[in-house]
This record gives sequence, C-alpha cells and structure tokens, in this order.
Amino acid sequence: MRSLLWALWALGAAPQVLAADTLSTSGFQICQSDAPIQVQKLDVSYTRSSKEVVFDVAGTNTKEQKVMATLTVTAYGRQVYSTSFDPCGTKVHVDELCPVPSGNFSAQGKMAVPDDIASQIPSIAFKVPDLDGQAKLVLSTEDNKENLACVNAVLSNGKSADVTGVAWVSAGIAAGALAFTGVSAMAAVGGHPGASSSSPGFGDVMGWFHSMATNGMLSVSYPPIYQSFTKNFAWSTGLISWNGLQDSIDNFRKATGGNLTDDSYTYLGTLKSNSNANASATKRSLDLISRSLNLIPRSDSSDGSSNSEIDNIKKIAEELMVPSANIFMTVLLIFAIVVAAVIVGILLFKVILEVWALYGKFPEKLTSFRNDYWGLMARTITNMILIVYTIWVMYCIYQLKNGDSWAAKLLAGVTLVVFTGVLAFFAWRIIHIARKYKKAEGDTSSLYENKETWRKYSLFYDNTKTDFWWLFVPLIVYMLAKGCIIAGAQGHGMAQTIAQLVCESLLLILLLWGRPYARKSTMGINMTIQIVRVLSVVCVLVFIDELGLSQTTKTVTGVVLIVIQSVLTAVLAILIAVNAMISLFRENIHKKRRREAEKANGLDDLTPLDARESLLIDHPQRKDYTEMSNFNFTGPYEPYHDHPADRPDSAGSHKGLVYADYGVAHSHNPSDDYRDDDRSRSPSLEGRRPTVPGYGMAY
Repeated sequence: MRSLLWALWALGAAPQVLAADTLSTSGFQICQSDAPIQVQKLDVSYTRSSKEVVFDVAGTNTKEQKVMATLTVTAYGRQVYSTSFDPCGTKVHVDELCPVPSGNFSAQGKMAVPDDIASQIPSIAFKVPDLDGQAKLVLSTEDNKENLACVNAVLSNGKSADVTGVAWVSAGIAAGALAFTGVSAMAAVGGHPGASSSSPGFGDVMGWFHSMATNGMLSVSYPPIYQSFTKNFAWSTGLISWNGLQDSIDNFRKATGGNLTDDSYTYLGTLKSNSNANASATKRSLDLISRSLNLIPRSDSSDGSSNSEIDNIKKIAEELMVPSANIFMTVLLIFAIVVAAVIVGILLFKVILEVWALYGKFPEKLTSFRNDYWGLMARTITNMILIVYTIWVMYCIYQLKNGDSWAAKLLAGVTLVVFTGVLAFFAWRIIHIARKYKKAEGDTSSLYENKETWRKYSLFYDNTKTDFWWLFVPLIVYMLAKGCIIAGAQGHGMAQTIAQLVCESLLLILLLWGRPYARKSTMGINMTIQIVRVLSVVCVLVFIDELGLSQTTKTVTGVVLIVIQSVLTAVLAILIAVNAMISLFRENIHKKRRREAEKANGLDDLTPLDARESLLIDHPQRKDYTEMSNFNFTGPYEPYHDHPADRPDSAGSHKGLVYADYGVAHSHNPSDDYRDDDRSRSPSLEGRRPTVPGYGMAY
C-alpha cells in the first residue's frame, strides 16, 4: 500500500488549482515512445488536511499482462525514495491494474494515507514555491527483463515565483521612472544646459529589468524557482502575448516561408488545451509542460552533461504563449506600437497648445516645446532605441539564427543595421563636435554649456562629468556585445556565461576607475546596479551542468539571487521617489556652473574708474564673491575657468592695465583685452561678435 501511495503521489499529467496544503503531480512525459503500455491520462493529488490521495489513471495496452513497477523519487537533485512493487501483490493491490487489461484501461478512486506515511512528508514541501521534485515510474515484465512503460513527472504544490502581481508592480516602477524622465525631457526642450534627468531614470530602470529578464535566458539548467522569478520581467523585453497579434504574425510567416506545424500560436494553444483536458485549467499549465520537457537532461546533469540542447529564450517565450519563431516580430510590433503612441501623444499636445494659443496665453515654459516638437519627437525615439538596443540586438540575432520566415529575417537585419547606424551617427557627431570645442577652447565643457548642443545631444551624456562625456560610446559597445553573446552563443552555456561575465566585469572596472557620473547619487546607483549584474552572472556559473554541482546548491543560489535582485529593485523604486523630490530643490551641477560663470563674466571687465564702483550703486554681497572665488580658483573679478588659470609672473604681460598714455604709446587698446576674454568665454563656436569697450575707459 505504501509503495502504491508513493506512485500515485509522484505521477500526474495536468496541472490543477491546488489548495494551500495540497501536493500534486504535473507535467508528465513519456520517456519510452515505443512502449507497449502508453499512459494517456493521470491525475493524482494528495491533500494534507484530509490525508487522502485521489487518482485517475488511463491508458492503452497491447496485450493483457501482469507488471512490476519501479518508482524513483528525487527532490532537488537527490534521490529520496526508491521502491519496486506488484499491483497484484498482497501489500499493494489494485483490481483495475491486476493484470493490466488489453486495449484501453482506466482506474479511478480515493485512498486514505496512514499516519506513519503522511508524517514522512515534510511541511516545507507545501510552502516552497516551484518545488523542485521529480519522479520516474518504470513498468516492466514480472521477470524485469523488458520495460513496458516509462513515465517522468514533476511534483508541484501549486506555488510559484511567477506572480502576475510582480510584473504589474515592476511595470508601475518603470512608469514612475518614465514620468520623472519625461519631466526632465520637457525641461531640456527649454534649452537649459545642465538640466539632466533624475536618477534612476527610465533608462536605468528598464536596463535593470532587462538584466533580470535576460539572466534567465542563458543556456544553463536554472532551478525552477529562479527561472519563474525572471519570467516576471520578460514583459520589459517585449514578450507580451496578444492573441490577435500572434495570429497575424503566424499568417505573415506562413505567407513568407514559415513552418507552422509545431511552432505557432495555434499549436501552443492546442498543447495547453490538451494539458487542461484532464484537470482544471490554470496559468501554470504551459509552464509545467515546459518544465517536464527538461526532466531528463536535468536529472542527468550530475554526470556532467552538456547544456547544448537548452534554449531558454524559446522556453520562456512559449511559456508566455509566444511561439519562438514569432519572438522578433512580436517585439518589433510592440516597439512600433509604442513609437506610434509617442508620436501621436506629442502631436496631440502640439495641437492642444495651438488651440490654447488661439484663445489664451499658455505658460512661457511650453513655448520651446511648441517651437521644437519635431526635435523632441526625434530625440525621444532615439532615446527609445538606446534603451532597447541590447534587447533588439539579441532578438535580431536570434531571428537570423533560428527564424523560418525570409521576410522576418530581412526585417531583423534591416532594423539591426538601422538602429546601430542611428547610434553610430550620434556617436560620430558628438565626437566631432567635442573635438571642435577642444581645438577652439581647450576643453569640451561647451558640450554642457552651449544651449543648442545640449538640447540636441545631451541624452547621451547628461549625467556624466565633463571629462567623461564619451562614456556613452563604450556603453553602446557593451550593449551590442551583450546582445550578441546571449543570442549568438545560445546553446553553449559555458561560453555564453563566461563571455557575459567578462563583458559585465569590464564595464564595472571602467566605472570604478573613472567614477564618471556628475552626482554622487547617480554614481552610487549605477555602481550598485553594475556590481549586482556581475554577481548575478557569477551565480549563473553555478547553474552550468559541466561544473557538476548539485541541484540543492543550484536552488540555494537561485534563492539568493532572487533576494539580492528583489532588494535592489525595491531600492530603485524608493530612490525614484526620493530623487524626484530632491530634483525639485537641487540644481543640476552643470547648470549651476554655467550660472556662476555668467556672473563672473559680468564682472571681469571692471577698472578702478568703472562707474559700477560708485558708492551710489548697490553691490552684490561679499559672500557671493567668496563663493565665486572658490569656484574659479582665482578671484571675484577674474574670468571663469574650468581649471585654475595660469598666472603671469611679475615680469610678464601687462594685459588689462590702464597706461598713463591710455595705450597710445604702447600701441595697445585695453578694450581688445576685454574682447579677447569675452570671446574665450563664449560657449558657442558660431556667431561670435566683438564686445563693446568695457566701462571705465579714460578718454
């Protein structure tokens, strides 16, 4: 009796809605295709409160015969139970299976579980999400010389780390970051250099969500609990199931050479329907089927088997009801819908402003948007390309490598070239402008101080220090390399993980060496995110089958990863709110420096006879001069410099002095000095004009 109870508890076909104290079998797989006995239906569950097993078994048999059963149960990669029993024996006896009849057979019923057996089931088995339990049942002839049937199954308690609420919460966090980033973008339209976005911004948050999602797409044997967790963030990569959309993509593929036989939305729907035919439908159905498909490779992982057959991009997509051949087209259409929504939103706001202008006066801050809405639209789309670039590279290469539609492959290739070309153009353009500023002015600070330059290109470098404006270039290379590694090396878990670890480590070294961000808060956030990325990839090494680590070690590592990544996600959510409030009261460092420079520029052409030295004129408070002096490293009446100005020696130039002959004998006009200084301070390379002579010149 005890052996049969273990068998009924360990085998099952379809997932079902489970109570809080219920264990069930789910996601069975036939492991002997040509077996004389074929199991077609098996629905078994055990309820702790009633200590009762309910079973429903059906199948076909080529001839009537008696069988022997061998059952092996494993939990977290370790064998916890193994036994052999005879359904016709005295200890275990089932009339419907003694002997197994020829043709169709079935057996249903309920069986009470003795207390001594029920007490052996640990309480934690009912609480741990994504219980990593497996069972294998082999039916053989009475003399054990020939196997008649083989079934693998997954044990489940109905709990999972894949929770719809987590996906909605993460989407809410991204929406909050988008709102704050949008406000900053509107400020940038006004032409205020240094008005950078708050951090963490929308790009930071989406980049982090992308990292968590792609961390579950490498070709390694993940513990079920961690892969279920990463699936909560798959929406950020564009994997969003939509019935009508998937049907349209299937039709498009069919018309362009695609094969829909076993890779279409209809096919996945059929699998799900079949899985639910024997039990109540749940959202876990396809997930459990997918997990069952990996039972054999995972059970043999301790022997050092390869990860070459594991395609977790395909697995996650199909669990979300997106056929693997539809992945790229799904992401492409979702991206197109978002871009269209952005364009319509901007144009609609433009129309509202025009109507407002006809009947009233709108705020002056919106004037820049009204005049430059096309530029804002272009910059927004460019920013979207920058945010999704890693994901886009990954899915394009995956489509080119595994797709079956020539048209989809063509679109993947064209869009990959276009997106890469757009980012390469902006990189070249910014580098070109920076070199011009460097040649004309000695530094590149005008990238931050010139209004027109800032308005056009600041989305690439707005949070970095002036000396690290170029940081976006290695970041683009990093995103390109990461996407190529994940998709290009799919099926080679060891090489894939090591290459990604190198990629993440190089970026971390760059950030630690340069500390390139202007604000300490931004520096801390980006450093923390990158450190966690590196640690996450290090943990993924544990999941590689070639290392031969136990399933228990993998599961513990997966739980640790979930905790670390969840904490960082919560911290980002808090920081979004905190930094939003801080940004209302704290001025951007580049904007502050520009204002201080303008104050200094207005005072550096004074002479002892200047009318502004009159006692009748109010003067700025001395503390302003002190702050200006500290900032310029010189004095309150000297011009602003990014670096300490070179002071002439005592026998050096007399530039700026008023001679007794007013410069006639010396062939020198003091106003030329002021014009030279004014030209050196101009942040723009174009449209410079000589200034009028300074006040206080004696004639």
